Amino acid sequence: MQRICVIGGSRYFGKLLVERLQSAGHQVTVINRGSSRPPEGIEHLVADRDDETALLAALGSRTFDVVVDQVCYTPVQAAIAARVFAGRAHRYVMTSTIEVYDPATAALPAVSPGTPVPEMSVDPATWRVALDLPWHDEAYLGAHYAEGKRQAEAVLTRAGGFAFASVRSAHVLGGGAEEFTGRLAHYTERIRRGEEITVHEKALPSVFIHYAELADLLLWAAADSSFTGPLNACSDGLLDVRDLAAAVADQVGREPVYRVVTEGATASPFSFDRHYAMSNTRAKSMHFAFSRTSDWLPGAVAEALTASAVHPA
Repeated sequence: MQRICVIGGSRYFGKLLVERLQSAGHQVTVINRGSSRPPEGIEHLVADRDDETALLAALGSRTFDVVVDQVCYTPVQAAIAARVFAGRAHRYVMTSTIEVYDPATAALPAVSPGTPVPEMSVDPATWRVALDLPWHDEAYLGAHYAEGKRQAEAVLTRAGGFAFASVRSAHVLGGGAEEFTGRLAHYTERIRRGEEITVHEKALPSVFIHYAELADLLLWAAADSSFTGPLNACSDGLLDVRDLAAAVADQVGREPVYRVVTEGATASPFSFDRHYAMSNTRAKSMHFAFSRTSDWLPGAVAEALTASAVHPA
């Protein structure tokens, strides 16, 4: 049994992670702002992670073997966490994102077109940090999500008060009504109603992961592994927007209607005009076994269709 603190953990794969940590016999503490209570038997601390004084007060004298940070989006939040948990946690795992590799948001090292990128394509130890940017502004943060994650990783990498690891998640699908982003529902609803799906002329593939598989990997990263540094998390197999639409069409019984957008225009979720698939070789070298996207995608689509039937748009 380990003492594990989860910051966030109130919805989607974070909620599932908390449940699986508890089922595995760990002593779990959840910190959030009180909008959602964790399951019975899990300690719940109510605090705003952006308020350092309140966070310290809520924690009291508690210490942890591992902290799993599900909701760290900015270097300012990371700096607060680094100060608060230095000497209070042996290991700190941050949930990060494939977006750190998005070539549309940063100048990254060149790789061959179509090559899945390894973790060190974005090295947090060398990434520039700017704490004085308006990270508190929601509009700014929304427009700089990927950079916020890059800089948050950089701050925690350099903190030195604990062993640090980041899990860079691929695009997450599955979970039916739990999938709060609505990206898969966009396809199920539009194809079911015969509405257009907007796509790029040369839509390129990316990588994905099922929400339960991501919860499993975070459980492994927190409780059963000691790696440090960034780790890519994605199922095997590339998927592009037309593959996704075809998987929906197979179950809806209706062909997708596409409209091609001009270069640079906004398209449907997961229609990409740039390639930034990740390599999961590092996790595999540590014996984490990934599923294939093609194996779980039909089930994820079926869950989304069921959820939309119960809660129609």
